[in-house]
Amino acid sequence: MALPAEYTQLSQEEVLRRLEVARKALGEDCYILVHHYQRDEVTRFADTTGDSLELSRQAAQQERARYIVFCGVDFMAETAAMLCSPRQTVLIPEPSACCPMAGMVTAEQAEVAWQRLSSLWHGDLLPITYQNSDARVKALCGRHGGAVCTSANAQKLFGWALAQRGHLLFFPDEHLGRNSALALGLRPEEIAVWDPQDPDGSEEQAWGARVVVWKGYCHVHTRFGLEDVRRVRQEHPGIRVVVHPECPAEVVQASDGAGSTSYLVRAAAEAPPGSALAIGTEIHLVSRLAARHRDKTIVPLARSLCGAMYRINEYNLLATLESILAGCPQHVVRVEAETAFWANQALQRMLQAG
Repeated sequence: MALPAEYTQLSQEEVLRRLEVARKALGEDCYILVHHYQRDEVTRFADTTGDSLELSRQAAQQERARYIVFCGVDFMAETAAMLCSPRQTVLIPEPSACCPMAGMVTAEQAEVAWQRLSSLWHGDLLPITYQNSDARVKALCGRHGGAVCTSANAQKLFGWALAQRGHLLFFPDEHLGRNSALALGLRPEEIAVWDPQDPDGSEEQAWGARVVVWKGYCHVHTRFGLEDVRRVRQEHPGIRVVVHPECPAEVVQASDGAGSTSYLVRAAAEAPPGSALAIGTEIHLVSRLAARHRDKTIVPLARSLCGAMYRINEYNLLATLESILAGCPQHVVRVEAETAFWANQALQRMLQAG
């Protein structure tokens, strides 16, 4: 959304100065959550940084804060709004910061896949959705006995689901789904892909499969290929390569480790001084880790930027904080009550599964 000229015409220096003033004036009434992928100009004002679900949990624990400002993409702010108390208001500085992967599945498309595969397997099916999905898809999983997962616990949730039913339907990231299923020991032929544009062909391919993964992807992590792994190993002999599990399976298998954003942050922190690490994830995080750990060589596997996250900046953060101070909070995030109820059921099952 376009910012008023009163903000766009400000110098960055003035924006940062006013942000300092606004942040101080709001005090404990406001809590700012910033995802790891955000730019440094935003991160500097964070009360906490983290990955998506970690931040939402932090939001729910802030009993004193009346306003939660989520510097991330849309589904993250939705989850925070569902987990926070009714007296709290969740805001996102830029409503058009929409995760492309989350947009690759709608609740209507998910329901078609669920109904057709349930019929195929006579109800012997559980749905799991990645945290990177909208509230209505989470609610569908909640209604049908399924759960939410994160990149950190996807493998565990897959195991949880397959211990209860013979089949699993996973939204919306094909690569995280495939990597999680393979890590559990499933054979490649036991994994099928559901293409929402071809439900007939997808249903036919599902015969014999135990896990069906949605045809969706994160453009940040599918940017990395085997050639990047080979190149970085040639440029830095002995380097350790770690990647996010949203990367294609062949990249994960060629790396030295794969895990969530938090895993990648820990890998950088725990690497011995003087060691070299190539990280396959969003460039802002890799650059920040390299600056934080100057006693190590930390390089990006390749440069890959999240354009959706980049929509959040110091200018719209300032506009959001000043709207709170003016008594007219802008870009408030709301989730319809029934959707929130069922989506929270899916979130709670994840937490109960450990």
